[in-house]
Amino acid sequence: MASSSSSTQNGGPDHIIRPRPVKPSNPMVLRAQSEEGNLKPNGHVDTILSGSSSGRSTPLPEDAPPSAQSISSARKQVRAQQKHRIFPTVEYAARVSHFDPRSEYRDFRGFFVLFWIGLAIMVITTMLRNIKDTGYPLRHHMFDLLTTKTWELALSDGAMVLSTGVSVPFQMLCRRSKGWLRWENLGMPIQSIFQLGWLVLWVNWPFIFNWTWTAQVFFTLHTLVLLMKMHSYSFYNGHLSTTEHRLSALDNPESASTAAAVRYPSPSTQLDEVDKAVEDKKNEDEKETLTQLREDLALELISPLGQVTYPNNLSMMNYADYILCPTLCYELEYPRTLRINWMELFYKTLAVFGCIFLLTLISEEFIVPVLRDSAVRLEGIDSWSDMGLILGETISQLLFPFMMTFLICFLVIFEYVLGAFAEITCFADRHFYSDWWNSSDWLEFSREWNIPVHHFLRRHVYGASRPYVSRNTATLITFLVSAFGHELVMGCITKKLRGYGFAAQMSQLPIVAVQRIRIVRSRKLLNNVLFWCSMILGLSMMCALYVLV
Repeated sequence: MASSSSSTQNGGPDHIIRPRPVKPSNPMVLRAQSEEGNLKPNGHVDTILSGSSSGRSTPLPEDAPPSAQSISSARKQVRAQQKHRIFPTVEYAARVSHFDPRSEYRDFRGFFVLFWIGLAIMVITTMLRNIKDTGYPLRHHMFDLLTTKTWELALSDGAMVLSTGVSVPFQMLCRRSKGWLRWENLGMPIQSIFQLGWLVLWVNWPFIFNWTWTAQVFFTLHTLVLLMKMHSYSFYNGHLSTTEHRLSALDNPESASTAAAVRYPSPSTQLDEVDKAVEDKKNEDEKETLTQLREDLALELISPLGQVTYPNNLSMMNYADYILCPTLCYELEYPRTLRINWMELFYKTLAVFGCIFLLTLISEEFIVPVLRDSAVRLEGIDSWSDMGLILGETISQLLFPFMMTFLICFLVIFEYVLGAFAEITCFADRHFYSDWWNSSDWLEFSREWNIPVHHFLRRHVYGASRPYVSRNTATLITFLVSAFGHELVMGCITKKLRGYGFAAQMSQLPIVAVQRIRIVRSRKLLNNVLFWCSMILGLSMMCALYVLV
């Protein structure tokens, strides 16, 4: 048994390893021992031991190698430098906060969690209020909106999707034609007329069956999505058929055109690259060497990844895959993931239905009652001042509900719906939006909040019109097309054509011109504040004007 004595009876060491002394818990005792020299830097009472030790480490033998002795010596120096203090030392350094613009911290996931917790609190309090008022947690009218004529909606949507498949056999006919049905002859006009008639038919379809506004919103948005998909598929494959005909014609170079090869803008092509390509084409000689021209034309028929070559893509399976892919710009080939993440697909699908429930709840509880009450108050009013007061009060009450509606719509479309279809098709490019919440002007917002639509407008509107018009005119045409689409959506939802959305969209051009002034452009924070204020105010104002006026 270990003895508490440090020596044998004859005064010499007994060579017995003893247990470590317990460090006193009283700080005053520790300080006293430290001042008396009995407490070493490692916190143990000084004991006279030779050979073996009861310290933190086993002592080195005398014949230890120099490397081990160096490590032991360094360890002793580090322990000697440790200072046991009652108050721990606080280290200070030149650092910035997490919210500082200079900070490299970017993980604000907790605020995303807080956002959903806030929505859960809103749902719970709304359900408790409904139980108090009606005895039921939810209003029956909300379920009627979601369940009325669902079979009509499903069958109509399926028929609309199938009707876009006409583009596939038509592209095959254009490719095989040797005369007037070629794409560069009558193929393009026929396809354009078909798209116009197709749009008129399906835009008026919900009015024929008198669907609810929720079904109207879904069907109208899906109509525009399919229109853009069909347009991109037809015009890109039409361009490839023309390129193939030119390549085949070079087998007899005497009668073939030797104009420069036309490269179709890819979705990743920047606007300045489109402008540069147009200028380079104007400055090129009309004649090229046949070898280089053949190479340019052949490269245009091969996908960027090199796995698919036109016309091997002209099939119904390829078109069905493109319809399901979360993109509006057709390409011969897309980057793919190795497999489907089924759990990710399950969570995103569940989130889609949850967000639809939240959107309907917010509309029925916080938007529709306000609009209904304001409509009743406006019935017997002839004074413009009283009408303005009612509209102002209505807009102020709709600010917060519409801000929440906008954020949830953004999440359900660009994060969950597109993400779910990306999982289904193994579509690898999930960059559907950028940090639009930091936008300083409306042009930046239009580029970053809806990247698929931005790619389509840049490729099929700006890029298609740029060879024939100036840069400013091409930009104006792009805004006109976008404004027409927004007005069409608002008109189908509210069943009114007022032009408020069109005017608001076109007003962004002069606003952007002012925001691009150097003294204004440099104030990033102020511009972002103004962007959010105009966004929130504009949404509620558009709704109040379309519904009440």
